[in-house]
Amino acid sequence: MDIFEMLERSLGAFFVLLLLTRVLGKIQLNHSTSFNYATGITLGSITANIVIDKTIGIIQGFISLGIWTFAALLIGYLSLKSPRARLILNGEPLIVIKKGKIIEKAMRSAELNMDTLKMLLRCNNVFSVEDVDYAILETDGQLAVLKKSGQQTVTKKDLHIPTHQPLFLPAEIIVDGKIVEHNLKELNLDREWIQTQLKNSGVGSINDVFFAEIQSDGTLHVDKRDTHS
Repeated sequence: MDIFEMLERSLGAFFVLLLLTRVLGKIQLNHSTSFNYATGITLGSITANIVIDKTIGIIQGFISLGIWTFAALLIGYLSLKSPRARLILNGEPLIVIKKGKIIEKAMRSAELNMDTLKMLLRCNNVFSVEDVDYAILETDGQLAVLKKSGQQTVTKKDLHIPTHQPLFLPAEIIVDGKIVEHNLKELNLDREWIQTQLKNSGVGSINDVFFAEIQSDGTLHVDKRDTHS
């Protein structure tokens, strides 16, 4: 295989895979189920074979990718439309701890041992089974944990502390001396507002700013350029 054929195969496979991942969408490729995980691995494997195996024709390889993508979309559609199909294809969450008691039958069904359960609990900042009210093993292998009421984190609501609705979702306004125009437009702000905020921060020019981000209260966090670099 010469360099030009390798280049043709690599670039072709790259752009076709990019297109197909866009077609499949975020849900299909976010590893939320074992099937989605297998889909991502298989697409990558087929693409790799197209690039390095010259016995596989480029067109045939792309057709294989298309067929697998169509099958994945079909499975996704069936899962969306049919609860029964969704149950068969994706499985269902398992309650492994209920009201503080470990459900041994569910543990055996999930082939989950205590060492793994303890590890999953620690990943949720829980170091004792005694602190758990409910624990549910999700279809992607993650463990959702509800602590007992006495172990739950105290919130402002519990302490009757007044809370305020944020004015803005924090977003980039300036990156490397350039205004992020689409964020500015989305937030209904203008350059005059930026100049006022920069002046309040003691910055004379946008070019002097490496990064600026609007905060939830409407103020602008400004990180000046490093003049020593």
